[in-house]
Amino acid sequence: MAVPLPDTVFHSGPVFDGYRLHDDCAVGVRSGRIVAVGDTENVVAQMPSAERVDLAGRLLHPGFTDAHVHALSAGVDRNACDLTDADTAAQTLHEIAAYASATDRDWIVGSGWTMSHFDRGCPTATALDAVVGDRPVFLLNRDHHDAWVNSRALQLAGIDAATPDPSDGRIERAADGSPTGTLHEGAMDLVARHVPQPGVEEQYSGLLTAQEYLHSLGVTGWQEAIVGEYPGMADLDSVYSSAEAAGDLTAQVVGASWLPRDLDRWAIDDVVAGFAARRTHTAGRRWSVHSVKIMVDGVVENRTAAMSEPYCRDCACAPVDTGLAYFDQKILTEAVIACDAAGLDIHFHAIGDAAVTAALDAVEAARIANGLTTGRHHIAHLQLVRPTDLVRFARLGVTANMQALWACNDESMLALVYPAIGDERYRWHYPFGSLERSGAALAMGSDWAVSTPDPWAAISVAVNRIPPGESVEPLLPDEALGLTTALAAYTRGSAHLNRRDQAGVIRPGARADLVVEDRNPFAEQPESLWQTRADMTVADGQIVYERTHP
Repeated sequence: MAVPLPDTVFHSGPVFDGYRLHDDCAVGVRSGRIVAVGDTENVVAQMPSAERVDLAGRLLHPGFTDAHVHALSAGVDRNACDLTDADTAAQTLHEIAAYASATDRDWIVGSGWTMSHFDRGCPTATALDAVVGDRPVFLLNRDHHDAWVNSRALQLAGIDAATPDPSDGRIERAADGSPTGTLHEGAMDLVARHVPQPGVEEQYSGLLTAQEYLHSLGVTGWQEAIVGEYPGMADLDSVYSSAEAAGDLTAQVVGASWLPRDLDRWAIDDVVAGFAARRTHTAGRRWSVHSVKIMVDGVVENRTAAMSEPYCRDCACAPVDTGLAYFDQKILTEAVIACDAAGLDIHFHAIGDAAVTAALDAVEAARIANGLTTGRHHIAHLQLVRPTDLVRFARLGVTANMQALWACNDESMLALVYPAIGDERYRWHYPFGSLERSGAALAMGSDWAVSTPDPWAAISVAVNRIPPGESVEPLLPDEALGLTTALAAYTRGSAHLNRRDQAGVIRPGARADLVVEDRNPFAEQPESLWQTRADMTVADGQIVYERTHP
């Protein structure tokens, strides 16, 4: 239960103000706004009757804004068949069986399985049939770019050897052409359209579950990366609007309207007009939809990320494959120009180097057509970036929206990514340091439920380029960021993308979006950054989380 923060002076600890660290500073808050920042004596003199919070050396910083997250669906997943904690294929199947035995739902639906736990990243219907054979099963993987289904689901959807691959996806098949149980990208729709969507009550509960969890991590705002119909996800606009109207939404949230991948050129104006209308009717204090999500490509792990050169082949008989580009470049460019002219912010998904180039080309065309607009455009993920594209971010005013937790030699990188791309492109991975040096604006997000929404886990990888708590070879250590840069990206940088210009910073007049951590991470060893935990989270002047210490 959120409670208003009384007039308060935070003192005796370091303060990161969104730009730099102040070693010993005090911050005064009155009526939900920061009113004083400076030495303790002066701030207390301005607020003599205020309550006092002794930081005792703990860090105070602006609330985190997650610039790319699927919070509502992640909350629904946490309340459904959640496989994110399974560490092996066997454990994954055990969790599925346990969930199925405890529910009488007609469909078993969930998410969170890990591709690297299965051969070639593709689990089979046969394995799933062994634990759930009586009901259809539809399980999204961690990144929601693949679905694992059982034979019953394939039968209900009418998918067999004669079913063609959709233009924006692929059915994993056996040698005889029969489906094996993994559906990539747009092929998920073939089954997803038969899956009952979660009801409003279930979605509302999922939103509150997600919000509570994010607040416990110091997150006070976020950008919902898909608002619209997407496989395994319902359109969530009405749920957020209802939560805001009921006073249950305590975070500041921006939604990104989903641009359909089957968009025709003749429909662009109508679709963009619909986005603009949605922006108008959702312009609330805590929920607004003024961004547009454009998924340019897929992911490397299933070889649907768009590449300028073919993927590495296992043998000479393997097909030459450069992945999937979901939009013809002309349609992509025209859509970006129209969205930019309408004053909408564009949120690109781009993983492969060709996708990053395509997004930048589209923004460049919009700059030529419309001039320099107010659009706060950004490209998320940025797994592989051509060196020649690095300088274009700053020149075009495009923010690099980093999911930094992935920038390391983890199991997926070594087992699935490296064999697909080879040595040269491996050196293009997550070039955060190069982007910073080129002058690009930086923001951060988690892509939860793809990966943990814990900002300190992502910051730890951004700084160290190794998985949290592990001792492995760093991934391209020259691309690491300093702690100050990484923390600024996850606070001020992401708040800027959400047009929260009075958040993400600590200064007089700013919103009281604040986090008290359990330590001063600037005084810790870099390898232990991921262990940082929030003691208190304040969102827009309300205490939304306080950790209970044993």
